[in-house]
Amino acid sequence: MPPTTGPGPAPTGPGVSGPTVQAARLPVAIRSVLRLLPTPLGTPFTSGYALVLAVTSYVASHADPAIVRSLHQGSSTDVAHLARYPVAVLFASALWIVGGFLSPYAAGFLLVLTALERRIGGVRAAGVFLLGHVVATLATEVPVGLAVWAGHLPGSSLHRFDYGISFGVAASVGSLAGLLSPWLRWPLLTLFGSVLAEDLILLDDPLTNWGHLLALALGVATWPLVRRAARARAVASGAVRT
Repeated sequence: MPPTTGPGPAPTGPGVSGPTVQAARLPVAIRSVLRLLPTPLGTPFTSGYALVLAVTSYVASHADPAIVRSLHQGSSTDVAHLARYPVAVLFASALWIVGGFLSPYAAGFLLVLTALERRIGGVRAAGVFLLGHVVATLATEVPVGLAVWAGHLPGSSLHRFDYGISFGVAASVGSLAGLLSPWLRWPLLTLFGSVLAEDLILLDDPLTNWGHLLALALGVATWPLVRRAARARAVASGAVRT
């Protein structure tokens, strides 16, 4: 009996998985869009962090306002808290997102962190985020403490509401820009930087506004490191596929 030459059944076995075959059949455009969104396996840091922020945002929206205010106050990275509980308050302040989880700012957080983590991995993405969050916070609050100590600011300046993830996101934007093609990199930096500069000019919250610009600069400073990490990750991924 002559062998058949027509298409046989889809290959199966330990080397081929069902989800992999299905993913390969998806149109390229759909796969590109799906890669913009976090997934537990592909972007565990972003997915886990987003879940935490969703929970705290729900609490902030539905709990008693007095309790929420107390939680925000206890999480504030002002000088008074940093002097007593630096590590705890730096961690707690990053558990809240201003505007809630359904705000446009939250969407930006998801897109930026997802894109960064897919390129350099969860540990490095978390490192970039923490770099911006911690360094920008200390750089804006330590001068306040020194000014109060020198008598240039009143003692009330040691206590203020300062919480959220904006410094970490700003650093992540700066870092991600270095991994994009030039025609995406420079418009992104120009647009984001101009928004931050406009906020600074308006003097709505100078300390926070300076912190955003500093965090963005810190992210840009990571370009050599994240580019090296992205290349190594791409090589490793290619080796696994082959």
